[in-house]
Amino acid sequence: MNPRLLCLLLAFPLWGGNFAWQRPVLPGAPGPQRLQVDLALLGASRAGLADLRLQDAAGREVPYVLVPPRDAAPWVRARLLPLTPGKTSSGLELDLGRAMGTARLRLEGLRPPFLKRFRLEGSGDRQRWTELVAQGTLFDLPGEGLRLLTADFPEGEYRYLRLVWDDRSSAPLAPPRGAAAQASAGAPGPVLAGLAFQPRPGEPGVSRFALRLPGPGLPIRALVLDVAGAGPVLRPATVIESRLQGGGLAPRVLGTAQLKRAQRGDATAADLRVPMEAPEGTEVELRVEDGSNPALVLDGVRAELEPQPWIYFEAAGPGPLTALCGDPGLGRPHYDLEALRDQLVPARAAAARWGPESALPAGAPAVPAGLDLGPGSAMEASGFRFRRPVPQGPPGLTALALDAHVLAHSPGLGDLRLLDRDRRQIPYLLERRDEPLSLELALGQGQAKGRSSLYALALPEAGLPEGRLVLETGARVFTRRVLVRAEAAEGEAPLLAAGSWLHQDPGTPAPPLALSLPALRGSRLMLEVEEGDNQPLPLSRARLLLPGWRLRFFQPQGPLELCYGQDLAPPQYDLALLAGRLRDAPAREVALDGAGGAPAPDRTPAMTLMFWGVLALAVVGLLALLARLLKRPDPSNTP
Repeated sequence: MNPRLLCLLLAFPLWGGNFAWQRPVLPGAPGPQRLQVDLALLGASRAGLADLRLQDAAGREVPYVLVPPRDAAPWVRARLLPLTPGKTSSGLELDLGRAMGTARLRLEGLRPPFLKRFRLEGSGDRQRWTELVAQGTLFDLPGEGLRLLTADFPEGEYRYLRLVWDDRSSAPLAPPRGAAAQASAGAPGPVLAGLAFQPRPGEPGVSRFALRLPGPGLPIRALVLDVAGAGPVLRPATVIESRLQGGGLAPRVLGTAQLKRAQRGDATAADLRVPMEAPEGTEVELRVEDGSNPALVLDGVRAELEPQPWIYFEAAGPGPLTALCGDPGLGRPHYDLEALRDQLVPARAAAARWGPESALPAGAPAVPAGLDLGPGSAMEASGFRFRRPVPQGPPGLTALALDAHVLAHSPGLGDLRLLDRDRRQIPYLLERRDEPLSLELALGQGQAKGRSSLYALALPEAGLPEGRLVLETGARVFTRRVLVRAEAAEGEAPLLAAGSWLHQDPGTPAPPLALSLPALRGSRLMLEVEEGDNQPLPLSRARLLLPGWRLRFFQPQGPLELCYGQDLAPPQYDLALLAGRLRDAPAREVALDGAGGAPAPDRTPAMTLMFWGVLALAVVGLLALLARLLKRPDPSNTP
């Protein structure tokens, strides 16, 4: 070990720090180490890695240096060497001229179209070879818009690379015009980290997925999808995040891409990457347009990070260290090791690894410091037509989904108020969502009318906003015209929407039909399917899609009521000034219970006192009247 570095390992205790996250660090070998910054560390840090501390098994602080990524490393052209072909293989060897650190190979001038599997090996002396890629795929398919001519492999020092094509299912390729290897830039290639995701309800022809990020403000530059199954894929994908707009939150597109996958024999070419701008919060949504295809199924989602620094430190032995962070009050440390920054060579340091993260305690998300501004001013609740209990839970940031009753009886959503037991307002942030509110409608038995079938669709509420009616059928080959009318007591019902529904492939399910509807006044819709001379089209499902909204607020101790149904201007809360930070914090999602109803009388203390006073006066009056009625006549006064 370098004596100058050894003196830096004189341990000193790790004082202070209110850390919220810890994780083992496993050295590759005693001595200099390099450790990659990953998504979990970035998400746990609350101070841009300034709060990162390393400690050994004795609890003593271990110095480290954050080494920023270098600029794009140069490509070194290789000399092509022939390789004797086999019965089912061909290929070439590449001589880089000298042993050099590398982790990427690029081929040039291969004649398209092709889709080939390959095996890649590396060597320093052309005698002993190390397998770098057991089975990879390179392709150039101009017709499908798919192209991949670079191969990534584990970083190491090699002079020779050997690429062997698999020719069992395709003809041998002509040699490339050239090849080059990229010198190591001081850190591994793009950092990919798995993300937690959950399928969400979607409208017809759309698959939605909610993605949870480990922290806000992460430097994510793309999402890489692992699509289940095999076969071709060609679907538009969009990444969406809620962003501050007009005092509330509204959907913002972060990136779009065309997902592509093609298959030739047993080889697959794919581009399932969605470039995006860095998100601000901890929740993003992935929307995939399925068209007439089945819903997309994902096996995984990975985040691709912007180039990150790597961590240099010295390990006195093979035992694990502990990384600590999550304290925003800590400043960046300053170690003497910084004096050796220019001498740090990544290739000469052993590769340290991250161990598993410590499990976080279960329960509701804690209230971030400084975000809960407390209750607002008090107001009377008696003027609201509707008052509904909010599901109780532990104190913390909560997201309350608004249902059909709220949308129908609170036009514009400006009169919404959250009131606690003392009738004080709980400030909230109104969030418009890209994901719609989906309501199931009972179809009932269709009635024949001439050459049409009529269905009466009962809506959950009268006065619903604009939406879409979605119809599904199990039929495979048909063409129908579908009309939607408002219910009318007399005369012809007004036409709200109309559309043609056509499917002519008996081998695939028919896509749903979606009809846009204006704002609705009544509580029923009349659906007419023009059957012509055919059997009635069997309808299997009807849904109404409405705009999705929710309220973000801090759940206090005690019960809350959501009040609405009064002519009020939208509230103005100081909480809107913290909208960005409020959006970044994880929230507990809740929904209103049951349907809305008429409000109960408001029993404030003053009204309660008045009630008992009036009751007491009434009792006294009744007693006096009863005494007069029961009073007997005096016999002495009888004549």
